[in-house]
Amino acid sequence: MSHTEPTQDDDEQKKKTEAMRRMAESPAPALGTPSAYVSLKNRVRDKLLDRLDPTLDLSASDEARAQAEKLYSEVLTAEGVVLSRAERKRLWDQILLELSRGLGPLEPLLQEATITEILVDGYDKIYVERKGKLEDVPARFRDNDHLMGVIRRIAEPLGRRVDESHPIVDARLEDGSRVNIVIPPIALNGPTLTIRKFWKTTLTVEDLMRFGTWNENIVTFLRACMAGRANLVLSGGTGSGKTSLANLLAQMIPEDERIITIETAAELDLPHRRVVRLESRPPNLEGKGEVSLRDLVQNALRMRPDRILLGEARGAEVLDLVQAMNSGHDGSLCTLHANNPRDALARLEVMASSGNPSIPLVGLREMLASAINIIVHMGRADGSRKVLRVAEVQGLQGDAILLADIFAFQPTGFEGGKVTGRFVATGQIPKFLSRLREAGIQVPMDLFAPG
Repeated sequence: MSHTEPTQDDDEQKKKTEAMRRMAESPAPALGTPSAYVSLKNRVRDKLLDRLDPTLDLSASDEARAQAEKLYSEVLTAEGVVLSRAERKRLWDQILLELSRGLGPLEPLLQEATITEILVDGYDKIYVERKGKLEDVPARFRDNDHLMGVIRRIAEPLGRRVDESHPIVDARLEDGSRVNIVIPPIALNGPTLTIRKFWKTTLTVEDLMRFGTWNENIVTFLRACMAGRANLVLSGGTGSGKTSLANLLAQMIPEDERIITIETAAELDLPHRRVVRLESRPPNLEGKGEVSLRDLVQNALRMRPDRILLGEARGAEVLDLVQAMNSGHDGSLCTLHANNPRDALARLEVMASSGNPSIPLVGLREMLASAINIIVHMGRADGSRKVLRVAEVQGLQGDAILLADIFAFQPTGFEGGKVTGRFVATGQIPKFLSRLREAGIQVPMDLFAPG
């Protein structure tokens, strides 16, 4: 009696039969729940990562993606997962997005428009900010090595080094989103990543009114200030909306002016034709090649600017900016972190003095009082951004800078998790109005009527 050796096809058929038996005995995963879907996606993705050639670039060719999709089908079969065609494609699209761009579970979060910040505290803790509130998300990295791999993919193309000797790094993604990285031994919870997403949609005046950020009277006044070349400072805490407001106010600058923007990470994006965008640069791996904000401010003065917009005041560059404001470069603007307008002046004073400690305090305050016209202070109490105060710098009295509120947000209560209130005029008539009139800009006086 003849005996036939089992062929390779027979072995493959046995494997398929065994897989089908396991699928029949196992219930299909409840993909209707987010946690089950994320768990399945992470499990399949991790198995793919174990089997894929690490040098394979899935974004480079159709052949590479086809090879990965074949492995994906094999992993699903081995896992005994039963999916409809639509579910199968949806899962593959999500996994392919993570594998091809290399940012792992962060990719879907970067794509979601409602998320403004992504925060990673170690490989197993990811949460996001939506509408000003922090929310946990079920996504996670495999381990800290997986997270460190993503961190290096972010930093290395920018020439930034991330290791024990350089544990803190500021970087920027291709879409303009800002990234802060802190790794052990500084970060005790494991690698920590904070991503401030770049707002892809240009906000309008009406958008901020709808969000309750300001009202029509404040808009009218600030529009006149921008047209009349007032020097503005935007202050507020982290995430209070300073950059968004700076972008919107800068759009009010006349189209024919030459604007120089100076930033640590470029966020100001203006529609004007005559815009020069400058970005500071940290030292390279050898500690050379640094270009500071102060270097850029000093150089901007040689570039025939009509306006200088400083993304965020951080140090000695404030002295050069203030001197520029006092020497014919009106209409400049900067942002800085502060708790209120008075605190903003104090911080500007400290930063300017670091540029030249020999300047007497009274002389420095006189320079600030002469240079700055308006301080717009932003804040957030319930997650929503608001213009809390619009104040005018009215000069120097003795050795103190005079500051007077023109508009303020007056809270009236708290309903449905939101602060209720209204924007009111204080009754203070800005001294800056005379300068606006000289420039031919008329501002309705009823804007400043109390209440």
